[in-house]
Parts: sequence; C-alpha cells; structure tokens
Amino acid sequence: MDLIIKNLGIESGGKPIVFLNVLDADELGVSASGRLQINSGRSLTVIVNIASVTVQKGYLGISEEVQKILKLEQDSVVDVQISPFPKSLQFIRNKLNGKKLTDKEIHEIVNGVVNGNLNENEIAAFVTSLHIQGLSLDEATSLSSSMVMTGKQLVLNSPQIVDKHSIGGVPGDKTTLLVVPIIAASGLIIPKTSSRAITSAAGTADRAETLMPVDLGIEEMKEVVHKTNGCIVWGGALDLAPADDIFVKTEYSLCIDPLLLPSIMSKKKAVGATHLVVDIPTGRGAKVKTIGEADLLAKDIIELGKRLGIYCHCVLTYGEQPIGNTIGPSLEAREALEVLMKTSQVPDLFDKACHVAGSIFEITGKKNGFELARDILLSGKAEKKLREIISQQGGQSEIKPFDFVIGTNTFEYRSVNEGQVLWMDNNIMVEIARAAGAPKNKGSGIIFNKKNGDKVSKNDVLFTVYAEKSPKLSRAEQILDEKMPMGIGDKMEMLIHRVKESPVVRRSFILDR
Repeated sequence: MDLIIKNLGIESGGKPIVFLNVLDADELGVSASGRLQINSGRSLTVIVNIASVTVQKGYLGISEEVQKILKLEQDSVVDVQISPFPKSLQFIRNKLNGKKLTDKEIHEIVNGVVNGNLNENEIAAFVTSLHIQGLSLDEATSLSSSMVMTGKQLVLNSPQIVDKHSIGGVPGDKTTLLVVPIIAASGLIIPKTSSRAITSAAGTADRAETLMPVDLGIEEMKEVVHKTNGCIVWGGALDLAPADDIFVKTEYSLCIDPLLLPSIMSKKKAVGATHLVVDIPTGRGAKVKTIGEADLLAKDIIELGKRLGIYCHCVLTYGEQPIGNTIGPSLEAREALEVLMKTSQVPDLFDKACHVAGSIFEITGKKNGFELARDILLSGKAEKKLREIISQQGGQSEIKPFDFVIGTNTFEYRSVNEGQVLWMDNNIMVEIARAAGAPKNKGSGIIFNKKNGDKVSKNDVLFTVYAEKSPKLSRAEQILDEKMPMGIGDKMEMLIHRVKESPVVRRSFILDR
C-alpha cells in the first residue's frame, strides 16, 4: 500500500513508531502494536499506533525517530507492507519455557530491541524470562557482546585502558570524582562513562554535571581523553550499548535486575576497557547484603570479564551507611573537591577512593597501589588533573567549594535521646533526599553530622536536609515524621520491631548503573 508521509513532530522515546488511520489499518490487516515495514530506498520495521482523527486515510504519521532514520520528506509517498513475524519473539517464548538461548538467538533479540522491532510488552517478557529462568554465563557473554555490537564503540588505540564501576546501592558515593583524576594523573587512561540517577539521590553524571558539562559526543570524549588521560561523561549521550538503556527502563518498572552483569560489562567493553575494577558495596541497606553473595557476584564478574577480554578485579566495600558526609549532586561534588583540595577530612571517602584507585594500579602491575593512590591525592596532582578535565569538558576549572549553589531551605533532624549511632537506613536517606528535590534540584540533599558509631547527646543535630524549594522540604519533613532513618542507643538492642498484624511490605529496590 502506498501512503503519504505526515511528520507529526512527536518523539516516541527512541522507538520507531508510526500512526495509521483506522481504515488503512483494517485494509492492511494490522492492529495497534503490530508491525509494518516501510520501504523508501531502505527498509525499516516500525510499530503501529491506530488513530481515527490525528491521521487521515491515505496518510502515514511518523515520529521524529522514524524521520531521523529514513529522512522522509513531508508529503512524499512510501510503500508500506505488513512486516514478517519477528523470529526473536519465538526465542523469547523459548526462554520463558526455560530453554537456554544460543548466541545467534540472543543477538536477534538484542537487534530487535535496538531497531524497534520489539514493543515494550515483548521486551518486558524477555526481561521477566531472564529474572524467572536465570541467566547463564554463556547467555550473559552473548548478551554483553550483542549489546556492544548494536551500538557505537570508543576506539582509543591504546594497549591498556582502565575503568572502574560500582554496582551502586549506597548513597553519597562520589568516589569516581576522586578515582578518575588519581588514575589519570598517574598516566593511565580512564575514559569514565557514568549514569544519571535512576533510583538514587545522585548518579555520578549528576554530581559531575555541577562541575562541568557531561553530555559529550564520542569524538568530544576522545579529545578530552587524549589531552588529559581521563574524562567523566554521561553515557546516555554516547549511544554505547543502547540496548542496555532500553532494558534498564523495563527493569526499573518491574523492580527486577537480571541484566546486571551484561549491563556493566557491555558498557565497559564498548569503551575499550582492558582492565576493570568493580566496586561491590556490601551490607545492610546495600544491594548485596552479605559477603558470601558479594563473593559469588565477584566470581561471575571475573569469569565474564575473561570471556570478553577484560581483566577484572572486584573490591568489596562497606555499604551500611552513606559514603562521606553528604547526599545530593552539588553537596557531593563540593565534598569531593574539598577532599582533593585537602581543605576537609572525610576518612571513609578518602579510604575508599584510595583502595579503589589502588586496586586499579595493582591490576595493571603496579605495586603498593593504596600508597600510590594516597600519595597522588595528597600531593595535589589529583586536584590539578580534575581541574584539567573540567577545563577540557567546558567547565570552570578554577571552581572553589563556595561556588556551589546549595538549597537555602533547611531542616535540622535532632536526636531525642543520647548514646551512639547504631545504624542508618540508606533507603530512607535516599527517600528523604529525593523528596527534598535531588537529583533534579542539584542543590538539594543532606549533610550528616553523625554517622555509625558516633556519640550522640540529646538534641544533637544528626543531619540537615537542604532543599531549593520549600514545598519539597515539607515533603522531606513529612517522611521524617513517619519513618526512623537512624537508630540511637546505648547498646545494640536485639528487638527491631513487633509485627501485630499482616503488614504491607514495600520491597526496597535499588537500580543504579
């Protein structure tokens, strides 16, 4: 059937979507969420929406995504046919039934995800099948490779490229802002791509964005790395392993995370990493609860790395409280800068950054990695390197801690008794910071006065909440009226709480990349 193009100027979230009049849809025999093939010099499979008013009979309404791919002119005529049934759907059904998928089958599925041949329901079915049936290392290897092959890749032509990654789950983890300049100052190459917050109060890209632009293209990223040995950029602007970004949206909506391993490894393979250190925060309130679980995850990461040609080490880190004394993009970036400038002492952040950087040094053959990282940090070389990176990425290289804009609406959370801090609830802390406006409002977040083990007197300020807008501060206060974010007492009390009736349990879900 020949149809006339009508560009609707609608963005469809990355998927190639078209709009058909209901009469044309009946004639073609296609229903909503069905597939058509547009033939116009090149072919493209698109997903159909049905309209009775928006699009007249004889016209094909196209989204911005379709226009970008096919570059169709307004009122031009194209041939439209029913698309063949995607083979990838049968492969998804096989996985739902417990069948192990082959490399070719997985590549077909990933290709269908990236090209828009699979709709949201079908992608959700695939992600669900991986959650229910499990993901073998062979399948994880195939997924990682396919996710790399269906996107762009960074080529730096260097025999040794290092990287670090955290599986996330602990608030306030601004470690990357220290590790990247430490590593780059040593002469090693570290092209760090980072994510924005998904469920947290700040992703690394959110923190870095308060210092410099992070939405660089691949060529811009390469130029920064060539000049400074490192960068901190937002991965979402690079089209590296784009299938992962689509899978993450589905995982988030379903509160499951079966693609953790291929998600991590595909992004690292796409930037050409040869050596990788993965941080696995462990403990109550972290994504991984026990050392045993963390060791099993580390084993799989190292094995998957071998299959992909990436030499991996894992570091298990303390994850039962926030890292440093701040949560929120501007507050965290300011704290990291103060540590680099040596104007503030933050022992846990300093220690973690030096251990992660030290592990990177040792995986590349250097000795006494922790001491080497510490010396670079204390010498001021890391601060100088970060300022070089900020300058090359288009930021203000002379930025000082007092230049950060922090929310002026504040609330002090005080202790009602004395003793010491026995525990902190990471999830509630994140909930408070997000209610206050983080990460969208960069100056919102939390500053801690007390953390685990600290002595507390009655009426001491435990932490202060900062918000850019007063209504959001009120929402944070409401959470504090309903929930207890910290435990204060003279000793560890064995009773947590009593359950007297069937409780409504809300599963805590942390998804960060």
